Amino acid sequence: MSFRLPVGRGKRLRTLSLVSVLAVSVTLAGCTTPEAQSVAPGELPLVIGPPVRDNVTPMEGVLACFADHVASTGMAPVVVGVGDVKDFTGKYSLNEGNALTQGGALMVYSALGKLSGAVRIAERFDPSIAERELGYTDRRQLGDGEIHDLDGPNGKQKVPWIPYFGGTIQQSDYFIVGGITEVNYDIRSGGFEAGVNQIGGKGRTYSQQVAIDLRIVDTRTLEVVKTVSLAKQFTGYEVGFNVFRFFDNDLFDINVGARGQEPMQLGVRAALEEGVVRLISAVTNVDYEPCKAVQVGGRIAVTPAEKLRVVANPASGFGAPAPVVKSGGQPVNSGGNAVASASGSDVSIGFEFGSAQLGGEALSRIDQIAAAAKQGGVNVLLVSRDTENFDPGKRDALSDQRVAAITSALASRGIAPAAVSIIWRPAPSDTSIHRDGPGMQELVRLRIGG
Repeated sequence: MSFRLPVGRGKRLRTLSLVSVLAVSVTLAGCTTPEAQSVAPGELPLVIGPPVRDNVTPMEGVLACFADHVASTGMAPVVVGVGDVKDFTGKYSLNEGNALTQGGALMVYSALGKLSGAVRIAERFDPSIAERELGYTDRRQLGDGEIHDLDGPNGKQKVPWIPYFGGTIQQSDYFIVGGITEVNYDIRSGGFEAGVNQIGGKGRTYSQQVAIDLRIVDTRTLEVVKTVSLAKQFTGYEVGFNVFRFFDNDLFDINVGARGQEPMQLGVRAALEEGVVRLISAVTNVDYEPCKAVQVGGRIAVTPAEKLRVVANPASGFGAPAPVVKSGGQPVNSGGNAVASASGSDVSIGFEFGSAQLGGEALSRIDQIAAAAKQGGVNVLLVSRDTENFDPGKRDALSDQRVAAITSALASRGIAPAAVSIIWRPAPSDTSIHRDGPGMQELVRLRIGG
């Protein structure tokens, strides 16, 4: 027994199918249309995307932690310049141009800037404007709108130009040069593709790698003090589904898919930032290794390095970071002194929801807590978001893990576990939230030292 649609009804069904496909396509297109704004009357609307943000990388916490370590030594900041950091791979596409960034030197400058004055930066990459100004000065053409006194053979005379006797440009101690030296495409790939009756799907992953080579050179002797060679792998994926079939006299050709890749230039920037940390570590004799624990899983930080700083820079003509403020609103440190005295306010250490991991900001504070503990003791308050509302058993178990993490971090800095004591925590039967400022709650109060 067979069944066939009437001619008119079959045609209507095919038409409805085609209309349905077109409707779905239009709907999907509408879902992906970004916001648009008309700026002036008569103008076409402009597409408005996300706002400008800080260009953060997975290295923000490491940079902040290392800068704090350098600043805590109290040494005068070294003066560092940057030479050419070029793309030596030569990879070029007629359609897309250079495969890798040509701004390696600019990224190195920005990495030094993220150390927030723990080192000083000398401009050596493009001094053309300064040299032109000095040329004007040498020709007595540069003025500042003031009249200056100038000693001459006939006594003092009034001149409208800026007198200049040299020596205003400060020498650098070291400079960084190098380049991007490798780009290896498709070092490994894999996937699948399957289809039945011209209906199928596919999926694949692929990897590539770049490498950088940097060195830091003593400006006076041209001796290479330290070299680094770092590599970074990138991963990408592609998935898809397609239909290519005739249904009677109608052809259906539908393709749906997605693809994505870890941003290559962002990875190059992160590699250059790590290279900078290692090079500055070599010339300052400040170990960067303790700060590597801040970089967890390669995830991009949300807060810029400058805002994670907790130690004021030595007096060097650069502004110190603003005092760190605990969630209750009281300053934790000011002007680079110890975070708290034996009788001062608590130092807050915050934890992410359900985590016992010490983040970059917490690790930076641990260094200052250890210093304060050696000088007489300090109270430390463990806090988290007030949305973390576990039952008392789970809350106490998580608090024990957090106390253990702090104890371990302090032990690596010379503070014995016996010096860490709990002076307050909620009772096992206490199910309330102990508030500590907007959106925060108190978990445990510790006494470190003293």
